[in-house]
Amino acid sequence: MYKNLAAAGMAAALFFSPLSHAQKASEPLKVGFVYVAPVTDAGWVHQHEEARQAVQAAFGKRVQTSFVENVAEGADAERVIRDLAATGHKLIFTPSFGYMEPTLKVAKDFPDVKFESVTGYKTAANVATANARYYEGRYLAGVAAGRLSKTHVAGYVAGFPIPEVLQGINAFTLGMRSVDPKAQVKVVWINTWFDPAREREAAMTLMNQDADVLAFHTASTAVMAAAQERGKLAIAYHSDMRKAAPDAQVLAVTHQWADYYQRRTQAALDGSWKSGNVWGGVKEGMIRVGWFGPKVPQAVQAEVLQRQKDIAAGKLVPFAGPIADNEGHEVLAKGKAMTDDQILNMNFLVSGVQGKIAK
Repeated sequence: MYKNLAAAGMAAALFFSPLSHAQKASEPLKVGFVYVAPVTDAGWVHQHEEARQAVQAAFGKRVQTSFVENVAEGADAERVIRDLAATGHKLIFTPSFGYMEPTLKVAKDFPDVKFESVTGYKTAANVATANARYYEGRYLAGVAAGRLSKTHVAGYVAGFPIPEVLQGINAFTLGMRSVDPKAQVKVVWINTWFDPAREREAAMTLMNQDADVLAFHTASTAVMAAAQERGKLAIAYHSDMRKAAPDAQVLAVTHQWADYYQRRTQAALDGSWKSGNVWGGVKEGMIRVGWFGPKVPQAVQAEVLQRQKDIAAGKLVPFAGPIADNEGHEVLAKGKAMTDDQILNMNFLVSGVQGKIAK
């Protein structure tokens, strides 16, 4: 198994000579994964790496999985995805929004390879898309933050101003204000997914502005560590981060990819794979909150977990009216719920958010 094809520069040496049909049938399905950041013990990439390992464990010798880590979005991603396709990988997962266009470009040249554009939204005959309703977990995290904040101010370290990130900021704010109408959420944009130094700097800035609970949409544990250092609280994102912040962690919003990855691998193995678009949340088991820290009272834990059940049952809808943006304009009337199309194209910040959408 080769893990860092890009770094090793081995693509040219990994082309295979033609095999007979019988030989090909007996070979394992080669499944590749491309990661936007290094593999660490927590975070976005960690959750996808856990899913890759689950695929390998579930199918054993029937599959051969490999990954390439720390691949920048854009031209570098296209090169790595193309290398994987050219070296016999028949199923390739590309879990980062900026991998969408490179994936589509490579897919045109390899029609016999199946691609899974995770967090992308453009499909093709051999490109499926999948994403999770992260905002559902964000809303629940906001409820906990609202119960625990003493300053009524939360801080949010945000990556890029794409709809997925705006959904998270807004849902977190709505959840927080559902239990604390005075709550305010201050946002710092850093325009990167993974830069621990910048993530930490943004966290420190927010704590200096009275934020006593932090949330983030980036890929490292830097915000958690900063909160731990300053004696504040923080919401872990992507995975449980108590190792980095044993006292600071309020809860973790986790993304569960293993089941989806295993189902798609099985489909590739048995010939039933088809392109499609999956957007799952709490109900589908793709989003979970829990892993509470020691400073969260049992009553708050119970409230959050009950609301999680309510979301799964369809009794609680995070984006339900009335909703106004932070410039005072009505976005959604009372008694209405946002459609999926409205959520997917979100381009505003709700009332209670201090900040603007980065340009």
